Amino acid sequence: MSIKENLKKQNIEIIDETNDFLIVYKPAGLIVHSGPGVKERALSDFLLTQYPEIINVGEDSNRPGIVHRLDKEVGGLLIVAKNNEYFYFFKDKFKNHLIKKGYTALVYKRIIADFDTINFPIARSKKTGKMAALPLSVNDDKNKLSNRDKGNIKSLLSSKEAETKFTVNKRLVNYSLLNIETTTGRTHQIRVHLSAYGHPIVGDNIYGDKKSRINNKKINLARIFLEANKLSFTDLNHKKYSYNLSIAKNLKEFLEKLN
Repeated sequence: MSIKENLKKQNIEIIDETNDFLIVYKPAGLIVHSGPGVKERALSDFLLTQYPEIINVGEDSNRPGIVHRLDKEVGGLLIVAKNNEYFYFFKDKFKNHLIKKGYTALVYKRIIADFDTINFPIARSKKTGKMAALPLSVNDDKNKLSNRDKGNIKSLLSSKEAETKFTVNKRLVNYSLLNIETTTGRTHQIRVHLSAYGHPIVGDNIYGDKKSRINNKKINLARIFLEANKLSFTDLNHKKYSYNLSIAKNLKEFLEKLN
């Protein structure tokens, strides 16, 4: 059985492979890498069985070759470096926002604007451990807070800037299908931003509101309607790479039922 066939049994697909990196499709429901106390198998575990040479790539043995991540509940494209030269090359690319990432998401309610940019800063809540978007009332200057913001001063001052851009692909009766790009890669960024914008992602029980969680239970999608399906960058030899996948079969089927 070939490497691709063996991985595909786990719904993992090698989209492209060079001598220096892999482009991998991670299915929803699979964590990207393991860590202390994590018992479930991860994408990195499956990759190591087929690409044992990546064991020493990167800065953490739990994350061999892993340059960036996707939430467990999200499916999509990932870059996996096969050597340290490309690991640090991609790490620098991500740090400087030179890798273009695109997503498709279905959110609750019809969005009026054809496009918009969400730039609320994001911080982790000490109370719940979840990420939280912290929109400023007047402006986005953390040192000029309005009265409304004063209760969140500590969170705002420790928050990180985040930017999510979206374009409405299609409007349905009670939903909006979005094309999304991010220029930053904060934890749960898209989910947090869209929830704070008033349009939580279908299937997201963590960042959705009470009404969306009730609807999630009714529709029983069993995952988040969010896919990282676009990726483009230039390698060390200035060769351009661009990937554009269609969304997962179960998401397509769900959309067809709504039409």
